[in-house]
Formats: sequence, structure tokens, C-alpha cells
Amino acid sequence: MRLQNKIAVLTGACGGIGQAIARKLVAEGACVLACDLNTKGLEALAGELGDAVATRRVDVSDFEQVQAMVEAAVAHFGGLDIVLNNAGIGAPKPLLEHDPAQDFEGVTAVNQKGVYYGLVAGGRKLAQLGGGVIVNTSSVYGAMAAELSFTYNVSKAAVDMMTKCAALEFAPNNIRVVAVAPGRVNTPILDAYKPLGLYEHLKREQMREQLIEPEQIASVVAFLASDEAGCINGTTVEAADGFSGFKFPLLNRFQQSGPA
Repeated sequence: MRLQNKIAVLTGACGGIGQAIARKLVAEGACVLACDLNTKGLEALAGELGDAVATRRVDVSDFEQVQAMVEAAVAHFGGLDIVLNNAGIGAPKPLLEHDPAQDFEGVTAVNQKGVYYGLVAGGRKLAQLGGGVIVNTSSVYGAMAAELSFTYNVSKAAVDMMTKCAALEFAPNNIRVVAVAPGRVNTPILDAYKPLGLYEHLKREQMREQLIEPEQIASVVAFLASDEAGCINGTTVEAADGFSGFKFPLLNRFQQSGPA
């Protein structure tokens, strides 16, 4: 098991990707402080994974709560090796219809400030303990434009740059900082696209015309957090089945349906 005896703190633990990460880390031998605002979800996760998981209700947009989260992991498990800044939110909405307080400031507080707070609080603690790894959850949309997701894309672009800058500053403290950029993952967050009639289209746009499963992202995260990825630092690793490298294959659709 590549994470045997490692101690991790994970935010956004009750989301589709978060739950998969928690399960994968435990399967690889780690102990996890799973954090989220969803207390019922946390209880269910702890009930499933047993003593290897402790839980804590945390609002990642509050720096004091993030600091307390890091200290709680050390107090409960006796140390800290891995910080996983995974919490993120977003919903499709045209930019011209934005309510800035909700659609920009609200999303930014979680997706961008939450990662920043995790870097500062987690980095300080890991430096005290002699080093470790920080893994941030970014997105392919951090490097590309897309309709309906202005603030989400902007926040994930910030995550990519924060990853680079933090890796440079933390290197003397024996701390690696990396990010994973999932593509379109089969999680409840995509359900918001169903009323818009876009869900099946999003699925067909993948290179192999299928959504990525959360467990696939979790496997990448576990690798990045492990010593096997010791040479990967300051990098955002795309886990998107090639999504950002090609355009929707119109020729196949044309051949199937014929000319209009």
C-alpha cells in the first residue's frame, strides 16, 4: 500500500470525487480527517470506513476553521503528511445573469480562498513537521474558456497558479505542491446540466464518449500524494481522458446522420 501510515486531511470529502478520494486513501493505508459542511455525509463516510477516518465540519472559506482543521488532524492521528484541498462548488449560469455576491464572491470564497487557506495553514504545519505533500483539486477548465462557468474557470486558473507559486516557496521546507485537473466527472455536480438539455452532450464530447468516474480521479490523487510521485512538483496534472486536446468529432456525427 503506497500510503501506509500516512496521515491526510481532506476537504470536500462528501462530494463525488471527495468520497472516492477518502476511500482510495484508506485502501492505500492512510488515515484521513474527512472534512465537509455535510455532517450527515461525514457520518456515513466514517461509518463506512471505520477508525481510519475521523470527521470534522469545516467551512473552507473561513481561515480560522481551516487552521483548526489542520491542528485537529495532528491531534487525532499524531501527525500530518498530506493536505488535500478538494472542496469546490459551481453551477451553470450565464455571466450576464450573475448575482456577484453569489455567483462570483460565493464561488471564489470556496474554490479559490479555500485552497489558499489550505496552502497557508497546511503548509505551515507540514513545515513544522518536516515536510509533506499538498494536492489541490483544479480542473481542465482552469486552462480553457467555457460558457456558463465563468467564476468556476477563473477560480481553477487561480488554483493552478497558486500550486506553482506555493511549490516554489515550500520547496526548501521539503513540501511538494501539485494539482490534479479532472475533466468531466460523473458526479452530482453535472446534474445541474440536465435541465438545460446538455448532460448527454457533455458525455458525448469526451474522447471515448463516456464520463470519467470519481474513482479514476482518486487513483491519480493517491499517486500524486505518494512517494512514487516524488519528482512531480508545482505541476497541474490533467486527468481528463484527453478532453482539452481535441475538438468534438463532428465527422462521426456527420457520417452517422448524413448531410442535412
